[in-house]
Amino acid sequence: MLYLAHFSPTGGTRKAAEIIGRAIDPQATEIDLSARTLEKLPHDLGLNDVLLAAVPVFGGRVPAIALERLREITGHDTPAIPVVVYGNRDYDDALLELKTALESNGFRSIAGIACIAEHSIMHVYATGRPDVSDEECLKRFAAQITTKLGQIKGGIAAPITVKGNPEYKPYNGVPIKPHATRACNRCGTCATLCPVGAIPLDNPQKTDTKTCISCMRCVSVCPHQARKVSKLMVALSTQMLKKACQSRKEPELFI
Repeated sequence: MLYLAHFSPTGGTRKAAEIIGRAIDPQATEIDLSARTLEKLPHDLGLNDVLLAAVPVFGGRVPAIALERLREITGHDTPAIPVVVYGNRDYDDALLELKTALESNGFRSIAGIACIAEHSIMHVYATGRPDVSDEECLKRFAAQITTKLGQIKGGIAAPITVKGNPEYKPYNGVPIKPHATRACNRCGTCATLCPVGAIPLDNPQKTDTKTCISCMRCVSVCPHQARKVSKLMVALSTQMLKKACQSRKEPELFI
């Protein structure tokens, strides 16, 4: 049984995970790590299960809340496929961090993937990705992983090596925080779906900026487009990352 666990506030990570996971097992069980209630979460996976864990990259790292929720899933030498999805700058230490976290919880990484999705804040970078070319590439990766799973069935694969520095890059958060505009009618959709509960249910026009992780889910799910971020801050950030983001990056497989 393949379990497809993803933390995907704006949908890009989920799309990439679905391309890979469904190519390996069309009947894979999906786990939404972005949801604050994980009542149906399987807590223990065995040697014959497989966990594909997909997370976005925030400043070169894995979001802490994603790691926290993944720790609720325990493996028993269970094969795992760590997948990190980034907005065309770099994934830095995120893939190594995710792989290490899974392995510390009883999983054995048989392959690792780094791929690209449209930047959740600066949409001019990696617009529309994963695109058709990405999908073809990720399906090729999935075929290689399927072959490896067949080769190790019932056994334990040799360790894999991925890129990253074990002295993880420091992450101090993103200063760009969404806010409600006058178009907000207090419907509460953003508050209900915020992965970290940074928007009060009784007053969804507010945002707890200390709790907010700048994941942009509230912006993406608002039915009235009533949550925005500072255009000036986005413009400045876009210019600052131009050199690092303007050339197209391609997915990578470690197997």
